[in-house]
Amino acid sequence: MSFTKEEKTKVITDNHLHEKDTGSPEVQLAIMTSRINQLTEHLRMHKHDESSRRGLLKIVGRRRRILTYLRNKDYKRYVAITDKLGLRRK
Repeated sequence: MSFTKEEKTKVITDNHLHEKDTGSPEVQLAIMTSRINQLTEHLRMHKHDESSRRGLLKIVGRRRRILTYLRNKDYKRYVAITDKLGLRRK
């Protein structure tokens, strides 16, 4: 259920803007999306795990706020990352 260092490194290298980029909105959204997918699969098997459900909802809310920030700041980057991650747009 945990997010290993290798998985996180792969997600960062797939979405970074430059070599040392680990904190751009694109990287943050990609990390959160992969973590959301993992937690969703976990909750399909363990339906009554309320602690993980709460963590999932917190991550979803944080991702939504970053998407709103990116949409207001640079719409082209917002469209590009939502297409790449397969997220719905408003």
